[in-house]
Amino acid sequence: MNIDSIQNGIVIDHIKAGSAMVLYDLLGLDALDVSVAIIKNVTSRKMGKKDIIKIDADIPVDLDVIGYVDPAATINVIRDGVLVEKKSLSLPKTLTNVLKCKNPRCITSCEQELDHVFRLADEEKKLYRCVYCETKAN
Repeated sequence: MNIDSIQNGIVIDHIKAGSAMVLYDLLGLDALDVSVAIIKNVTSRKMGKKDIIKIDADIPVDLDVIGYVDPAATINVIRDGVLVEKKSLSLPKTLTNVLKCKNPRCITSCEQELDHVFRLADEEKKLYRCVYCETKAN
């Protein structure tokens, strides 16, 4: 298989194997009018297997979404074919409009314009809770 290198864009690397499609959906990459390559189950010395996403455009990506899906992922910014920046991630303290509260009694169920905000409740368990009703995120 041959995946060309990109000249200007972003490479999301070291994604836990099987998580690339979740990221693709949450980041809304299907709406982009640029080349996006998803490489699944690549052999990795460090991880065994990993996924990679290559975006052939220098666009802003939501680091909180990536950190939520896989805090061990890395972001590589490529300009003129050269790696100019490498970012490491961690679990975000809050998530806004990434998850939706499942509680039918939550204020976000009846106030449609209200943001869905979740706060990190337990870092070890990767547990988030709605800031309005304390419901656990799935």
